[in-house]
Amino acid sequence: MARKRKGNPVSGWLIIDKPAGITSTSVVNKVRWALNAQKAGHSGTLDPDATGVLAVALGEATKVIPYVTDATKCYRFVVNWGASTTTDDAAGEIIESRSARPSKADIEAALPAFRGLIQQIPPQFSAVKVDGQRAYDLAREGEELDLAARDLWVERLELVELIDENAALFEMVCGKGGYVRSIARDLGAALGCLGHVRWLRREWSGPFNAQQGVSLETVDTLAKTPELEALLLPLEVGLASLPEVMANEAGATRLRNGNAGQILTSLDWGTEAWASYQGTPLAIGIVQGGELHPSRVFNL
Repeated sequence: MARKRKGNPVSGWLIIDKPAGITSTSVVNKVRWALNAQKAGHSGTLDPDATGVLAVALGEATKVIPYVTDATKCYRFVVNWGASTTTDDAAGEIIESRSARPSKADIEAALPAFRGLIQQIPPQFSAVKVDGQRAYDLAREGEELDLAARDLWVERLELVELIDENAALFEMVCGKGGYVRSIARDLGAALGCLGHVRWLRREWSGPFNAQQGVSLETVDTLAKTPELEALLLPLEVGLASLPEVMANEAGATRLRNGNAGQILTSLDWGTEAWASYQGTPLAIGIVQGGELHPSRVFNL
């Protein structure tokens, strides 16, 4: 017999407006404690010094995490010119300094090379795994890593304003796996002046935005109360990238048991979708004719 999980079988999303100075994992642990939740995770790491949207999935919503992780995200960030650092942000030690500073025209001319499908090498201090270990753990031990470049889709990268001759504010919309610190590092190198991130905020991630964000102070204040649980967004909000199909009663029963079930909505063969019955999410799967073949089933 399977051992019953401890805690509350709560499911949904709590969107946190993450402050600087705390890890994403620590935020998830705090939310899980505050809701006494059986299960929790997040849909994309933010650096400890970064702020903004951190979508915490609870219970059955953890099955939706890949669909939010794969969605586009928007970042605002400030790049300091004139120095490269060990971490590619202001928390690291300066490796090299230069006196050159870019003009607005210089920056605008360099940006097109960072749009579209680009190749990006992650920072030395990143969560990328190398031989089973996190890059940041190896980097802290002084190991120089030869990290492989990876594809990144940059939908938009714009100069918002020149703060002064030493810094500029940017906004970027990109796909999964983007490192803003790498953009700052590589843009500074392309401009010949070097650069690193001073400040970074995630404005939105997939269907979630900063306006929905709850502060950690609110989480502490409302911990273990129905008022905090009332702030949860439904599981299906994280499925905004997929079409919804309706199941009939017989189809709903089959889908709940992990079997292909009849649906009432017509979609092209092979379309990935999620099915519901009387407003309750049932499963994610592939449409084949008049049925949905489930890959993930929700126990709600």
